[in-house]
Amino acid sequence: MLVLNCSTKLQMLEYMLMKNFPESLKVYGAVLNINRGNPFKKEVVVDSWPEFKAVITRRKREAESDDLDYFTNAYAVFYKDLQAYQALLENPETINWEQVFQIQGLQDGLYKASIAVAVPSQVDVKESLFQMVIHPNPDALPDVKLLLDPAPNLVSLDVSHASLLNETWSRGGSEQCRKYLANLICCFPSVCILDEDGHPISWGLTDQFATMIHGYTLPEHRRKGYNRLIATILAKKLHNRGFPAQGNVLEDNIPSITLLKSMNAQFLHCQFVRLIHTPLHFLPTPHL
Repeated sequence: MLVLNCSTKLQMLEYMLMKNFPESLKVYGAVLNINRGNPFKKEVVVDSWPEFKAVITRRKREAESDDLDYFTNAYAVFYKDLQAYQALLENPETINWEQVFQIQGLQDGLYKASIAVAVPSQVDVKESLFQMVIHPNPDALPDVKLLLDPAPNLVSLDVSHASLLNETWSRGGSEQCRKYLANLICCFPSVCILDEDGHPISWGLTDQFATMIHGYTLPEHRRKGYNRLIATILAKKLHNRGFPAQGNVLEDNIPSITLLKSMNAQFLHCQFVRLIHTPLHFLPTPHL
C-alpha cells in the first residue's frame, strides 16, 4: 500500500484515470478536488505505482472523524484487478473497519470484495444501486429563462441552510448528515433560489466526489422550472471549473429521470454502487 502525497504523481493519476472512464469517475472527481486545494482533507492510496491495479481515495487519518458518520467516512474506489483491490481492503492500514463507512464506485465487483472482507470482520454491508448520468457538454445546454415575477433570486447555499437540507434529503435526518451537508456547502459549488423572505426554496449542491447531489424544490414551489434552472447552472459551473457534470439517480425516480433525459444527459452503462459498512456492535440489538 502506498499513499500518494506527491503533487506531480497526483496530477499524473488524474490523467491516468481519464483513460478509464466511466468506471473511474468517482475516484476521478475526488482526485480533482484533492488537486484543487483539497478542501475535504482527502488522500489517495494505491497498491503500487505507477502501474497501479487499485486506487482508493479516503479521508486523511489526521482529520477529525466521527465513527458513526458514514457520510464523511467515504471512500471512492477504482480497480483494474479485483484481487488487488480486495488485498487493499484486507490491509488494516487502508480502511478503518471499526467505523461506519461507505464505499462508492462504478464496478460490479465492489460488493463481492466488501462481503469477503466484512463477514469475517463482523461488519454488515448494505448495497444501494443507482443509474449514473453525466452531461457530456454542459456548455451546450440552453440557458433556462423563467417567466416569473419577480425573477428567481439565485445565490450559493449558505451554511445556515444545512438544517433544511438535512430535513429534506432522503438520506438525511441525523446530526452527522447535517454537519456533512454544512461542510459540503462550505467546500464545493452549489446553487440556491431564495424566496422574497430570503429562505431557500430550490437548490442543488456538489459532494466530495464532484457529484451533483440533493437537487430539491420545496413541494409548494414545484412545476415552475426551478429544478431545470438549478441543474443547468450547477452543471455549467462545474464544467467551467474543469469538473465533469455527473450525478446519480434511483431507477424509480421518474421525475428526475425525465428531467435528465430532456436535458440530454447521458445514462452510463455502469451502475453507481454505494456500500454502507456497519460494524455489528453499532447495529441496534433485535428485540426477542
